[in-house]
Amino acid sequence: MRCVVQRVAEASVTVAGRRVAEIGRGLLVLAGVSRGDDEKDLAWMAKRIAHLRIFPDAEGKMNLGPLEVGAGILLVSQFTLCANIRKGNRPSFVEAMEPVVAEQMVERLADAIAGFGLSVKTGRFGALMNVALVNEGPVTIILDSQLPA
Repeated sequence: MRCVVQRVAEASVTVAGRRVAEIGRGLLVLAGVSRGDDEKDLAWMAKRIAHLRIFPDAEGKMNLGPLEVGAGILLVSQFTLCANIRKGNRPSFVEAMEPVVAEQMVERLADAIAGFGLSVKTGRFGALMNVALVNEGPVTIILDSQLPA
């Protein structure tokens, strides 16, 4: 499982001209589910996102996590994070999880993050989404559950 986590002042998702989700200060999480991802990957990712200390403390150092600052989480499925571009210029998505399973994994990821006490909103799986954000910092972190610790 691969996620791009952005610290935002605000973020929203619009589908067919209608805003379907929005948060104020928090984390925009773009999530890609790969073939072979399982509950272990999901649990690792949820814990990592919920405890990621990328918010500034009183001294401006990144020492605070989402719970400590009352951050919202906007979770958006993005299968293109699983793209393989090792050969040629056209991305291959054969490493992406099949859509039915990926949708379930993203829903369970949202629930797992919420289980840590965070407010989680989501985009619409499979929809053509317009994602708007104001990246605060900018701070952008890439998490990959398959990379060695």
